[in-house]
Amino acid sequence: MRCRSCRPLPEEVRRVANLLERRWTVSILYVSHDGAVRFNEFLQALGSISPATLAQRLADLEEAGVLEREVVDDRPPRVEYRLTERGRQLRSLMNALARFAETG
Repeated sequence: MRCRSCRPLPEEVRRVANLLERRWTVSILYVSHDGAVRFNEFLQALGSISPATLAQRLADLEEAGVLEREVVDDRPPRVEYRLTERGRQLRSLMNALARFAETG
């Protein structure tokens, strides 16, 4: 059956889809779901992602306002990433993906 009344995809939805369609992005968001995460913790949690790809995806998510990067003044200094308010709005999507995966 063909959709004769399909509406065009709104530009805002296309922009979000473009961000989420990039490889590893959804996985990074899922790992960020429980709080602050360091770069090496992402590497451990995600397994086979390269550090360069991880750095690029983190930068993309930071630029989109989904993650924030915080330099913690400690000895030695460290960097943590956490979801912004905008990023926390994606939690229901992450929970739905997890539920879907569990039933599969």
